[in-house]
Amino acid sequence: MQFSAGYYGHHPMVDYFNAMDPQAYGEKPAPYGAELGIKDIGMSVPMGISASNVAGIYSKIRMGAGNIEIQFPGYRMGSRNAQTPEMLGEDQRQAIRELSMANEVKFTTHASFQLMGMMGRDERGNFSIYNATQDMFELKRAIDFQADLGGGSVVIHSGEFERPMTDMYMDDETGRSNLARDKSGRLMFKQAHTQEIDARFELLDDRTHAKIETVQKNRLVAHPVWNRAEKSDWGVDLEGKRVWIKGPEKDAHGKIIVEGDFVDYEGKKINDPYNPEHGRVPRFDPDTKQFETKLKTYEDFKREADEYNKFFEEKERRKPNYYEKMYPEESYVRATLEGQEAIARGWSVYFSYRSQERLQILRGLEKAKEYYEKLEKSMPEDEVWKLMKEDRHLYQQTEGFITPDIKKPTEIIDRLLFQARREMEYDRSSASGQSQQAMDTFETKQHIITPIKRLEKHGVRLYGEAGVHALRRTRDPNNPVVVAIEHIFPERFGGHPEELKWIIEKSREKMVDMLTRPEIEYGASMAPEEIDQEKLRKGIMQPNPYYMGVSRDEAEKLAEKHIKATLDTGHINLWRKYWQEDPRKTKEQNDEGFKQWALSQVESLAKKGMVGNVHLADNYGYHDDHLAPGQGNSPIREIMAIVKKYGYSKAITVEPGADASTDLSDFHGLMKTWKFFGSPVYGMGFRGGGVPQTWGDVQYSFFGQNKPPYYVFGGYAPSNDWTLWSAVPLE
Repeated sequence: MQFSAGYYGHHPMVDYFNAMDPQAYGEKPAPYGAELGIKDIGMSVPMGISASNVAGIYSKIRMGAGNIEIQFPGYRMGSRNAQTPEMLGEDQRQAIRELSMANEVKFTTHASFQLMGMMGRDERGNFSIYNATQDMFELKRAIDFQADLGGGSVVIHSGEFERPMTDMYMDDETGRSNLARDKSGRLMFKQAHTQEIDARFELLDDRTHAKIETVQKNRLVAHPVWNRAEKSDWGVDLEGKRVWIKGPEKDAHGKIIVEGDFVDYEGKKINDPYNPEHGRVPRFDPDTKQFETKLKTYEDFKREADEYNKFFEEKERRKPNYYEKMYPEESYVRATLEGQEAIARGWSVYFSYRSQERLQILRGLEKAKEYYEKLEKSMPEDEVWKLMKEDRHLYQQTEGFITPDIKKPTEIIDRLLFQARREMEYDRSSASGQSQQAMDTFETKQHIITPIKRLEKHGVRLYGEAGVHALRRTRDPNNPVVVAIEHIFPERFGGHPEELKWIIEKSREKMVDMLTRPEIEYGASMAPEEIDQEKLRKGIMQPNPYYMGVSRDEAEKLAEKHIKATLDTGHINLWRKYWQEDPRKTKEQNDEGFKQWALSQVESLAKKGMVGNVHLADNYGYHDDHLAPGQGNSPIREIMAIVKKYGYSKAITVEPGADASTDLSDFHGLMKTWKFFGSPVYGMGFRGGGVPQTWGDVQYSFFGQNKPPYYVFGGYAPSNDWTLWSAVPLE
């Protein structure tokens, strides 16, 4: 008997003789560095769909799968057709361990299909820390399951939030770049022909984490034209800058006002233009006698955001971090709230001023009453009539239909006092309420964030916690349990490989902090008397329950080992449908352009050593139907050549999908993949006199077992020797 090169001979799949050269059957040789055989490529087994129990898993091993990814479609509560890790108890786990050892099969795990990152999005589109924590528990129980089977990867989808494909911005040390455009500025991707104009951005409240608004780029927002020092005011050249000739005025730091600076109505520089009470002021048009407003575009708010970030950097003498930085969509929404805040603040000022006037009137009336009370008491009763006055209040209110009453001055003053006190109470209540409304609106503005800020602060922390959990559950340091985050659909953050890299890098940073810092934000709870709720709300440092006391260098190595990426050859091809063809190029050139983009993204992940798991699937770029590799147009061979070039040697799993419906079984998807990579599958050496050998004899005869045998035992056999139907002598 011949054995497949490098393959262990006692694997349940029988090795056959007469190797079939793949080139003889129309298969292209694999690119250099991507030589893959049966021992390298396994298959996924969704529990409840492809297999219902351990026996179902074993059937895949008997067919020939050398490694298997056990997948769990269920979420929280499992069912017969959508199982979860906790539906497989200790007996089943022990059986799988024994299968692994007896058959030299490696297992990996896929956490619930419903997990889409660590943002905790619900069916209404809102986000919740509590939902995200529940999702982390789902991931942890998949980690526990994999740890019970031995080391290996645990896959989780990353589809954190929706973002427009035309505006996939990422921050790095070189600034904010748009992943949707190439180096020339050409737009590579968009979801609709109008998206460059009407792209939509989701905004959150970072206190409730609920979605509060969706910004649309083509929606104009009325916003003040701010009062600034203009060219007409300049005339002195100072170090290349035009400076104000009326003074020249200087700010608190001694800086001379320059063109474009915010100034008040007295021409003085406003040092903090973003102060809610004493900040920038709208420009007044003396011709129209009105304050100026303008319908501003999304591009205007880009400039507003850049201006704020520059101000922050000058004020703090450092660049703002993710959470401190202003993004255009945040500036856009804040502008809609600034009008409400300005109205509330204006009414507050008005009622506050009027209440002071009422107070003066009240005090004057009290003095007048005191005077007239003394005067009325000192006058003879028959002369008091001389003090009587008309109370014209009702007369004026009814436009003369009610005759004015004649009353004593003290009676009229009592009515005026009552009226003044009521009006003053109204003014005070209104001023207080409007002030409260202004403060609430201002506070809401401070908490409007883009989803990536929440992901950076909370989401990647949960990934970091999962990485620590994988570290703690690892039994063999040389075979660690790995959280392998998978780029999912192009429409969601994390679908782009560069976004996935960002998530992994940030998650590793959080994991390093957890391993090395004695205290962290939101750590272990303390006794009630030790807690200041206000400080706790702002993120007080607490004892770190994950602290291991290792050096930062060691922690970084551990984070790199336990948090990696899952590369999916089908998902990368889904970007094809959004690829914007260059009209100056042919169809073939545009296809090659997309292919080179996809391969460059794969290489970006691979060369950083981030790939910890590989899913093989194919499609035509429209939907993730999981065709067998080679049945669609994803550049799978080239992808695997890149991955192997950078030393990848872990699990490679075919995710059968379409073959379970359109072919004989899901296992045929795995066999097609072996064929696609030119694996030297060994088959029967005899078919019949003069009949040539074909691939189908192996793929659809032995494995599928859907054809009758060519040879039988006994007297009907070709010789008197006992032989199997495959013509292999019976030992």
